[in-house]
Amino acid sequence: MNRPRRRLPQQPIELEVSALSHEGRGIAHVQGKTTFVQGALPGERVRLRYTKRHRQWDEGRLLEVLRPAPERIEPGCPHFGICGGCALQHISPERQLAFKESMVREKLRHIGGVAPATWLAPLTGPAWGYRRKARLAVKYVAGKDDRVLVGFREANSTLVADLASCHVLDPRIGERIPELAEMIRGLSIFERVPQIEVAAGDQAVGLVFRNLAPFAAEDYKRLSAFAREYGFAVYEQPGNEASVRAIWPPVPELSYALPDQALSLAFQPTDFTQVNTAVNQALVNRAIGLLALQAPDRVLDLYCGLGNFTLPIAQRVTRVIGLEGDEALLERARANAARNAITNARFQRSDLSQGIGELPGPQDVISRVLLDPPRSGAAEVLADIAALRAERIVYVSCGPSTLARDAGRLVHEYGYRLEAAGVVDMFPHTAHVECITLFLRGKTA
Repeated sequence: MNRPRRRLPQQPIELEVSALSHEGRGIAHVQGKTTFVQGALPGERVRLRYTKRHRQWDEGRLLEVLRPAPERIEPGCPHFGICGGCALQHISPERQLAFKESMVREKLRHIGGVAPATWLAPLTGPAWGYRRKARLAVKYVAGKDDRVLVGFREANSTLVADLASCHVLDPRIGERIPELAEMIRGLSIFERVPQIEVAAGDQAVGLVFRNLAPFAAEDYKRLSAFAREYGFAVYEQPGNEASVRAIWPPVPELSYALPDQALSLAFQPTDFTQVNTAVNQALVNRAIGLLALQAPDRVLDLYCGLGNFTLPIAQRVTRVIGLEGDEALLERARANAARNAITNARFQRSDLSQGIGELPGPQDVISRVLLDPPRSGAAEVLADIAALRAERIVYVSCGPSTLARDAGRLVHEYGYRLEAAGVVDMFPHTAHVECITLFLRGKTA
């Protein structure tokens, strides 16, 4: 039996906005029922039109700000409010950071029942042109338009935003959106290219074209000419990630530097890398500082990827072991160690969803642990980490809720104390927040 649709009121209404949700949406209340309004700020009076009605909450589209909040600023991008790539451009970067830190504080307190002894200054970088990893949607618009759109999805929609540029993307690609769309329209299978994965290195920008049908010979020529004209490395992906193949140049190299450590790390376009190179460098530096590394230390790096933290750590200690479940990333990590003449880093495949497993060498000598898990957190390895009795644990998180859960367990079950925490602003103008925390063994100093 189908439930009857909740009818949407046709007339706009005026509401007072009282708070900001964790997704960066304004929160208002009508007769005790929550209404979320994208683009509205606490303290504002706004006019909106309902777009969705649910049993527990409603959603509305902002029509007009009748009384703006003092912290409201003019967005830096003309597409803000339509494009769903950013949620907070109408708030100053300083207020964005305050919002993100308050969110992390609340998660730690409510979910984990913990609070750090010290709050670290936020790690920040450029607010514009910072994003080096992205998935751009592609959509052909038929009829009189007869063109291809390339960009992020519209806010709360499956439609592709019509972008002339993107101010948060690396400008090498963010300023080439129209040229990219025009090139795709000229392909024989322009309706069968739904997505482009962007992966920018220091010297080149990689573009992976997801093609649901084979490219024709003329398509390869067109893609190669486009790559040469703008300095891109172009790939096709006819199937899963294993099917990714370079089109031009024949053997491209993508890499990024960690200048403070004089390191260079190579990667493939579908590998996980941090989106913000300036903030990543600051994050690596802070992690090294919080670990308080000494030459005799033996360090365990969990979810090590291609060696972003492992190799800088190796420069300072006797030995570091990197564990990772993706064999392809481990191959890249080993190659990056050789690329940088690092011989004291050992990489081992480990399904960390099943715990740490057997470590090479004596396990009781691990003095430091660093972990940078996925958004799902690190619940499966916490008992094993505690069993190592490492003096210091640095936990880098991209999921405040799972960080708070894991922090509560480390403190309340395993006898660590949360010494420090700080926000990492990897994604300015979005509600996404990362965090770095330090745990010390023993409940008292």
